[in-house]
Amino acid sequence: MSRDHQCKLRQRPGSEKQSTAGARPGCGICKEMATAKKLTDNHLTCVICTEVFTDPATLQCNHTFCKSCLLKYTKTQPEAIQDKTIPCPSCRQLTRVTNPDSPVEKWGSQLKPSHVIQGLMDDLGESSDTCSVCKEDGETTPGTMWCTICDDVFCDGCLQLHKKMPRLRDHEVIDLRIHSNEKPKAQRFMCRIHKDEKIKLFCKDCRMAICTVCCSIKHRKCDDVETIDTMTPLVKESLITETRNQEKKKKIYTDNISSTNSKIEKLSTNAQEMKDQVQKVCMAAVDVLLKKEKKLLERIDQLTKIRIEEWKAHRKSQEIDLQMHQQRYEFIDKAVTSNCVGDMYDIYETVSVASRDEDTSEDKRPIPSTIVFTHDTDKLRRYVDEVQLGEVKVVQDVSDRTSSPVLLQTIDCRRQGDILAFLGSLFDVAVLVVDGIKVMVVIDSFNSRLHACYTSNKRHIQKCLDLPTGPSQVAKVGGARVAVTLPDTQQIAFINFDPEPTLLSTVKTKRQYNGLACLNSSQLVAGGKDSRASVDVLDMKGNVLKSINTGVIKNPSYIHVTRNNNLIFSNAAVKSLVSATCDGEVVFTYTPTGEKALKYPRGVTTTSTGDILLVDSYSHRVIQLTESGQFVRDVLTQHDGLECPRGICLDDDGLLYVTNYNDVKVFTFCEGLTEIDRHYSVT
Repeated sequence: MSRDHQCKLRQRPGSEKQSTAGARPGCGICKEMATAKKLTDNHLTCVICTEVFTDPATLQCNHTFCKSCLLKYTKTQPEAIQDKTIPCPSCRQLTRVTNPDSPVEKWGSQLKPSHVIQGLMDDLGESSDTCSVCKEDGETTPGTMWCTICDDVFCDGCLQLHKKMPRLRDHEVIDLRIHSNEKPKAQRFMCRIHKDEKIKLFCKDCRMAICTVCCSIKHRKCDDVETIDTMTPLVKESLITETRNQEKKKKIYTDNISSTNSKIEKLSTNAQEMKDQVQKVCMAAVDVLLKKEKKLLERIDQLTKIRIEEWKAHRKSQEIDLQMHQQRYEFIDKAVTSNCVGDMYDIYETVSVASRDEDTSEDKRPIPSTIVFTHDTDKLRRYVDEVQLGEVKVVQDVSDRTSSPVLLQTIDCRRQGDILAFLGSLFDVAVLVVDGIKVMVVIDSFNSRLHACYTSNKRHIQKCLDLPTGPSQVAKVGGARVAVTLPDTQQIAFINFDPEPTLLSTVKTKRQYNGLACLNSSQLVAGGKDSRASVDVLDMKGNVLKSINTGVIKNPSYIHVTRNNNLIFSNAAVKSLVSATCDGEVVFTYTPTGEKALKYPRGVTTTSTGDILLVDSYSHRVIQLTESGQFVRDVLTQHDGLECPRGICLDDDGLLYVTNYNDVKVFTFCEGLTEIDRHYSVT
């Protein structure tokens, strides 16, 4: 036996699991075991019971579960049972059973079996090389031979029994001790039910590969049965197409996961920034209180000092008077004790005069006063309770269809002497990030100007760039650059921002273009303004690379490129929205009727989840559609302050910008608000 195979069969018969402690690096079978474990853990495990599939069945949504698990889950869904359907536990899509009148317990048997999953499980079951016969007896005897027809592994003893059976003795067997690194695949496509029969037919009705016996017994009533040779190229082509579809879906989910990771990281960073802001606001409030405290303490010190000085001066006066009275006392006492009558009368006259003078003198004592600190603790508490450091709320993306818009800012783009158009002069808007500064770019068509609005050093700055003629639509072309259509002069202008706008260059085009979007780093998509009904793909020099027929919309005024690289066109003349591939294949056309009919469709953009936002200028609203063109809701209406909106865009923070007559309104989105809340948020 080879060393590689010894590595795999190191386990003695009778033990429950094979040890991988002795596995050597580079061992082919050990690698096979690792791959098998990974495949089992990731793809062959039922999400309901979290165990390896038992009798796997695939629903119409292509999700696979154990039949018994599906039955248990379906029994917990009375609405699905009433509708005669099996709900998918993963995506909730309903699968209708072929015989809905049968008992629920029988529905599982009507589901198509997952042959691919079962085949993988069977192949992985062989990877342990345990004898299939001994395994039935609860033993784990290592297998040494593999029957390509029975698709089972046998030990030497059980192989002898296999050879003794007349119907099995001619089966081809392979020595696993020779083919140790990789087990050979079965050379013949054999029926899993009738193992001696080759698969020769394919039942289109049941979508199953079958043998002739199966066909004669179980598929007699089926109408469409083809030979396996005829179906193999078609099946292969179908699977190749499906792999491409899965690749696209993988990319979408990979991008979504990457975007989600970015948002999680951004949320964590934003949380710390908000905490810093809260602490800063709190310190500002504390600073105000400390200044008030300092002022009160200084006032107490000032008043106390004045009163102390007054009382000290009074005390000094009292000390001087005390000294004078002490001297007079001694003088009078001496006259009395001297027994000299003349001295007594002299002193008496002096004392009488001094007493009269003292009686008429002013009282120099300071006016009694007390310094007190009065306060109302309850009133103070009320004031402190009313202090608002700020508000923490959940700001949602417009993609959340339960969110409500809140007007964040209105930016007036008018200048003295501007032409004021009936429908407004602001045709389009875009947002760039230049060296960490968010720059809003606004197209002013009637005044032949481009506005760049941004905030620097806490100051709102608005710079203007005059253009040769009136611009129509703006498209971000990478970095800090945009391209702008100038239809009247048949030009496309390229403008750079630092963050002030600078005209880099203009290129001449063969046609007048209104709508413009960036397809990739080297190509633009432009919508014409003439009788020629097509959309052109241009290089950055204005050369036409190819033309696309957009069907209903001949010359779109607004163009947007989706995350799937599809194109969305809108045009007021035909009151429609069209989604098409880059080759001009129409994905859908949105032309509603009745109350939802479009009156004057203009700007269009998409959310991070693929939802479409369309401006309908004359009805003063922004409409939200699904990626496939289904109506969702009116995101913004005239109640939100919209008046003849035209351009629209979303920035990386989920803020929505809408050009509104002669200003730009910026909206954020929060958890669902009532109509009253929305009214006051706008007011």
